[in-house]
Amino acid sequence: MAKHNNFYITTTLPYVNAEPHVGFAMEIIRADAIARVKKLQGYTVFFNTGTDEHGQKLYDEATKEGKDVQEYVDFYSEKFKGLKDLLGLSEDIHFIRTTDKHHEQAAQEFWRRCDAHGYIYKKQYHAKYCVGCELEKTDSELVDGKCPIHPRKDIEVIEEENYFFKFSALQEKLLQFYKENPNFVVPDFRFNEIKSFVERGLQDFSISRLKSKMSWGVEVPGDSEHVMYVWFDALVNYISTLGWSENREQFEEFWVNGTPVQYCGKDNLRQQTAMWQAMLMAADLPQTNTVVIDGFATGEGGIKMSKSIGNVINPYDVVNEYGTEALRYFALVEMSAFEDSPFTMERFKDAYNSKLANGIGNLTSRILKMAETHIAEPVEISNESLDDSYFKLYEGYDMTKVGEYIWNEISSMDAFIQETTPFKVIKTDFEKGRDLIKQLVVRLYSVARMLNPILPDTSLKIMNAIKANKMPEASLFVRKD
Repeated sequence: MAKHNNFYITTTLPYVNAEPHVGFAMEIIRADAIARVKKLQGYTVFFNTGTDEHGQKLYDEATKEGKDVQEYVDFYSEKFKGLKDLLGLSEDIHFIRTTDKHHEQAAQEFWRRCDAHGYIYKKQYHAKYCVGCELEKTDSELVDGKCPIHPRKDIEVIEEENYFFKFSALQEKLLQFYKENPNFVVPDFRFNEIKSFVERGLQDFSISRLKSKMSWGVEVPGDSEHVMYVWFDALVNYISTLGWSENREQFEEFWVNGTPVQYCGKDNLRQQTAMWQAMLMAADLPQTNTVVIDGFATGEGGIKMSKSIGNVINPYDVVNEYGTEALRYFALVEMSAFEDSPFTMERFKDAYNSKLANGIGNLTSRILKMAETHIAEPVEISNESLDDSYFKLYEGYDMTKVGEYIWNEISSMDAFIQETTPFKVIKTDFEKGRDLIKQLVVRLYSVARMLNPILPDTSLKIMNAIKANKMPEASLFVRKD
């Protein structure tokens, strides 16, 4: 429970080197559902997302296309901003860009703090580097000399003088933090992974590049020849979005006195749960409360959906054909919460027809048609809060359990209609038939309320139809052949 009923949640910031794909859509939809359920519980919520716009990868892509790098990132950042409407995200979502001046100033202030506390030093750097990950790689992490996540990109060998962060100095402090916070990483098996990684010993990591070799980044304070390494800059967004360096009140409310939650994919495990936590320690700032680690959205053959591989599905294309709510449903209910999960259009269509068109859509039409036909006035609905057992389902961040809970109720209502046949009973025993229909309407309203974090638009349509005692004019989900 947040100390002052404040709740903060953030996604990672995707690189703006291509169109958005459903892998990130899955992450931001899940974070949005958590933000919405917290609002239902009475929390004041700060929900953050945005775009990561510095680094070698973006500089190379813009150069290759013959574009000014700022224009390049501006163009793609707008694509990600468009996800707010496309995915039905909360209206009050905050969107930060790492090229925002207030973020760059915060990143520099964060650097100064870590430096003042003795965690930054300069040395000659020799490393194997994956531009796709924007991370140094050890030989043990490479497969046939390639990064397994970006097998089509050549590993670069970097030799230059860089600034380094004393990651190794914080090993014991990190392990102690993990011990004292057993629910810090969700799910458990990812927490075990990062604990094992830290226990094996930490290597200091580079946090700058020479501006002469890579100019697109935030300038290192006090050294105009260097720019910040992309991770050191980008990770600071989680507090710069709160105005950390210039608005202490908001930072105190949501980071210090709230319970900050970070959503990310499993390829961000090290950066979010070890590197960023060590950086916060170095700056003498409070840790993240919880980091939730998603699996990958995979394409055909179980291969990670990746812009570099080219097997991505564009969420704009999915929404154009099936609508926003269908994509939200699939990302939240059909895809595994923590394991890799296939996203194919065939699987998507099957789920859409069975669970949406033939499920909640058909059930809503059947019940409200009976109500409109046989009940003169709208059914009286209680405004009691949802059952605690419903909210408890969200505590483990496993959306599939929430979906199972709701769709079990939908199936139960279908079975109730088959068993009690209110549409027949009403003809021979009007009062009994009407009572059966009223029971169904009340249960449907409860389902609609539970759907709010998952399918906010559908939830509202059902509740409004019940209040008007009218069957929806159009099917909630039209079956696809």
